[in-house]
Amino acid sequence: MIQLLASKNQNGFDWVDLSAPTDEEIRHVAEQYALHEASIKDCMQPDHLPKYELFDNYTFVILRVFATDHTHEADTIQELTNKVSIFFTENYLITVHRAEGDLIDLVKAKRIDTGRCDSTFHLLNSLIRESILTFEQPGIKLSESLDYYEERVFLRQRKSPILRGLYFVKRKIDVIRRLMLLSYEIIDNLDSKEHSDVYSRDLRDLYIRTQTLFDNLSENTAQLLSIYFSIASQRTNETMRILTVFSVFFMPLTFIVGIYGMNFRFMPELNWPYGYPAVMLSMAGISIGIYFWFKRKGWL
Repeated sequence: MIQLLASKNQNGFDWVDLSAPTDEEIRHVAEQYALHEASIKDCMQPDHLPKYELFDNYTFVILRVFATDHTHEADTIQELTNKVSIFFTENYLITVHRAEGDLIDLVKAKRIDTGRCDSTFHLLNSLIRESILTFEQPGIKLSESLDYYEERVFLRQRKSPILRGLYFVKRKIDVIRRLMLLSYEIIDNLDSKEHSDVYSRDLRDLYIRTQTLFDNLSENTAQLLSIYFSIASQRTNETMRILTVFSVFFMPLTFIVGIYGMNFRFMPELNWPYGYPAVMLSMAGISIGIYFWFKRKGWL
């Protein structure tokens, strides 16, 4: 569907929005505005990463916007985000997107309907700003999820099934962090020396804040996973220590039992009336001796 959200007569530029466009609609707009075939191809790829590219007669930008309708176990770029492609010059701006979202309507309401947008550069700045802001609330939720799993690692039951949930939190953070890193070129070009103004500097500050948030989340996730595996290893070592203690207790007892379990005909102790009590007392004494030895060493 093609919509004209702003016109040159009223706003000084055209804003054409294509929502889930057909091939015919894409070709029509491409011919009308002389869009390059390479940018059209990138525009139609649903999993394309963020990019900033200059052509002879326009600039091409790809944004990723956080999807609000993703599943709990979504962990890929296409599942977690929606793509918005932008073609812009001083005279027009074209947005192309497959999924319905609030980004276009929000920017239109804030900038076009209120008359607070005087150029396509300003409009592009607003689109990028709102797209980055879509990652802010998910970042806070992911931080709360990390706090939840951290509590489970340190304080809750050992059998709590946290590893699967922690994996998906890590995947979401890594995907968004990757998108933030790839979006740096867009921000850097918008806030270049020749284009820098209060809006572009504010956009760079927002980008740095969001990138720092996800960098910290990534580090915290890696540390929490490391701690989780360390604790799991410590618990395994504790189990092995207990089993080793039991085996040390039974090794000498098994040795004595093995000796008197041999089927030799002439064993003097077998005919001794006090042989059985003596062996039992010896086994008890050895066990008590091992117990106090372990106590002294601090192993019990």
